[in-house]
Amino acid sequence: MAKSQQTYNKTEKEKKRLKKREDKRKKMEARKAEAKESNKKGIEFAYVDFNGNLTDTPPDPSLRVEIDVEDIAISVPKIAEGDREAFDPVRSGTVSFFDTSKGFGFIIDSEDQEKYFTHVSGLIDEISENDKVSFELEKGMKGLNAVKVTLQK
Repeated sequence: MAKSQQTYNKTEKEKKRLKKREDKRKKMEARKAEAKESNKKGIEFAYVDFNGNLTDTPPDPSLRVEIDVEDIAISVPKIAEGDREAFDPVRSGTVSFFDTSKGFGFIIDSEDQEKYFTHVSGLIDEISENDKVSFELEKGMKGLNAVKVTLQK
């Protein structure tokens, strides 16, 4: 007598799949029976009010607001020279760690207390730990790096 080609796991998966299909069919039949019983078909019409919300009542036409096509602006608003803030790229901070043998360290920004990586190639002056420095930020491989690092007097 030959063994069955289906394993126990395959048989169990097939049983689960058939049970799921049967449950789905029963739910669908129950929904159909409930719909016939209550004679409701749901919302016949869905309306959108002036705020963009769906309702089952039509919106009041007296509340409608007319908008001229010329008033619709699909662009970035122009900024006047007086409105533009002066951006200073130079930041100040304190050296929290610097290893001279490996040539890298970290600077804590005094404004937002963020730590920024710095490398010896981005230094202008010699720095050591707890020095007050000014620096600029530049995008690096793993985030922002401090470059053009100079000692503050």
